[in-house]
Amino acid sequence: MRAGAAPPAGFGVEMRAHLEQVEHHNAAVLDQVAGRALEVIAGGGVLLAAGTGHSMALVLETFYRAGGLACVKPVFHPALLPLAGGFASSLLERTKGLAAMLAARADPRPGELAFVFSSSGVNPVPVELAQCLRERGAGLVAVTSLSHLRQAPARAGVKLDELADWVIDTMVPPGDAAYHGEGGTTAPLSSLASVYLWNLLLTRLVDRAPAAGVDLPLWRSANTPGGDAHNATLATRYRPRIPEL
Repeated sequence: MRAGAAPPAGFGVEMRAHLEQVEHHNAAVLDQVAGRALEVIAGGGVLLAAGTGHSMALVLETFYRAGGLACVKPVFHPALLPLAGGFASSLLERTKGLAAMLAARADPRPGELAFVFSSSGVNPVPVELAQCLRERGAGLVAVTSLSHLRQAPARAGVKLDELADWVIDTMVPPGDAAYHGEGGTTAPLSSLASVYLWNLLLTRLVDRAPAAGVDLPLWRSANTPGGDAHNATLATRYRPRIPEL
């Protein structure tokens, strides 16, 4: 995202250009991840989604959302949510050892697919969680900003991209905030870019599922005809693996 003192309308143009760049840059890896995800879904497995701090917004985006996948298992701790305490959540995501407990509770099966959302990709909880999930046999997709990650201190010995089987790059600038105006720097882009990338993945799954013979378990809005009954069937199917439902 280009720095400058452009008016908000100019920033909007640059923001949309950034999303186009992100889509083009990640096209090949999204294709690969979509193919692997379809294999997991066809085999009755689940996709795991993990994050800390504001990256928990991306976990929420993947979970129990109209049009989203019913086979997504969230991996989280409530105290990692900034709403539970802003500064406390930042300290907790730097706490070593917590990730092992979260991974054990998530109980990934060999061959399943885990998404770890972390803009900086360096704090102990997301990095150690990636390690633990891989040790339990899950394939690992890192959704991160490589430019941010490369400038951030390695608080866990290694960084998230070093552990990943696939890296999806949000391409947001170091520090996340992307608009530099006379009054300061604002407009963090990691959430917006990550949601866009997740939706690009979902659309690939929808487009490829028929040819792969996969009946995608997609939630419907509860405020549409038949939505409650459809969703109840999916919940019954996946609740044994996803008790959060």
